[in-house]
Amino acid sequence: MTQHKPITHHHHGKHAQEPQRPREPFSLRNVLKSLGPGLITGASDDDPSGIGTYSQAGAQLGYGIGWTMLLTFPLMSAIQEISARVGRVTGHGIAGNVCRNYPAWVLSGVVTLLFIANTINIAADLAAMADAAKLLVGGHTILYVLLFGVTSVVAQIFMNYKRYVAVLKWLTLSLFAYVAALAFAKVSWNEALAGVLVPRLTWSADYFTTIVAILGTTISPYLFFWQASQEAEEQRVDVTKRPLIEKHYGARREFSRIRADTIVGMAFSNLIALAIIITAAATLHAAGKTDIQTSAQAAEALRPIAGPFAEVIFALGIVGTGLLAIPVLAGATAYAVGEGRRWPVGLARKPKEAAAFYAVLALSGGIGIALNFTPINPISALYWSAVVNGVLAVPVMVLLMLMARHRGVMGRFVVGGMLYWLGWLSTVAMALSVVAMAIGFFFQTK
Repeated sequence: MTQHKPITHHHHGKHAQEPQRPREPFSLRNVLKSLGPGLITGASDDDPSGIGTYSQAGAQLGYGIGWTMLLTFPLMSAIQEISARVGRVTGHGIAGNVCRNYPAWVLSGVVTLLFIANTINIAADLAAMADAAKLLVGGHTILYVLLFGVTSVVAQIFMNYKRYVAVLKWLTLSLFAYVAALAFAKVSWNEALAGVLVPRLTWSADYFTTIVAILGTTISPYLFFWQASQEAEEQRVDVTKRPLIEKHYGARREFSRIRADTIVGMAFSNLIALAIIITAAATLHAAGKTDIQTSAQAAEALRPIAGPFAEVIFALGIVGTGLLAIPVLAGATAYAVGEGRRWPVGLARKPKEAAAFYAVLALSGGIGIALNFTPINPISALYWSAVVNGVLAVPVMVLLMLMARHRGVMGRFVVGGMLYWLGWLSTVAMALSVVAMAIGFFFQTK
């Protein structure tokens, strides 16, 4: 956690006497330590369902879809930074601020949709992880669903918060599996680069639906809720911190930390997503395998083309990133419900102190596990959860942007300037993609 805080250059009150600490030598460990909610949020964005979406996009559309990652980077960074600022300034997550400043129906609508989308997402992620585990070691998928689902929920409820966050940070390293997977693909780097730098649009419903799925999986509501709540949580855990609205000094340093943390997290997220798209384009698309439905199918399809090791790396990544994403999905749901009802919330609290919060977390995880015992197809569920996410993202982003400018919420720290306009641009892009998808569906069904 961001514990090391030499407050020397701000001579305010009691902090003026703090001795200047020697500069710590640069080490990966110190860098990892200073990264927090942004890194975990960014990494959890590449969850098994996201990996499925990116594999599908690369397999169907080849290198030409790479530009979406360049486009979404500034947009998602802006919206996540705004979410984090709201949490750090107010000491409440998004739902906590909505329930204090907006009508009750707004809150219940947003939270209900979030609960549904996240729970479907957990179910789909568990299914993907179970399929990947089965590829790696054999056995029964349903046993893996139970194992991964129960482990994730129990760890969140009973593990010490700091240790738990450290585990999540280490799990982000599992995403490097996808960088390694690139090594086994015969990539045409010229085409890949052109795909990133030159947007090519195809006017078809499938194409726009894929773009919406990519936007929906990259700019997801659960990420806004999670990062805002984590900023509020870290400030609650650290006795030296107060919400910035109460204790103004050090704000600039906190905002720089949030920005660095968010940019690193989102850049990491998008680079991994791009690696997955390029791997799928170079192997599956090039071999004419365009009908990939899941991340596990993508892993399996890599074997004959890029060798068994590529398959193993891809499958391991799915399990690792699932273990990172499920806690974030269940946690974001619990924060949203709990803050909206003004319960004591937070993973740093003991189960006794926040029983209702943990009950929601367990319920969301439990329903996610249970959905895997129903005849619901996890792939189509996943696809629809991405659609629900895309549709839900728009009102949530509008709310977030209004909140970020609301003096009653943010006091003197209202968001302005470039960040504010990027936030609105992100909101408009999301809205346009949802409209494009709706029009596509309309013409498909006619």
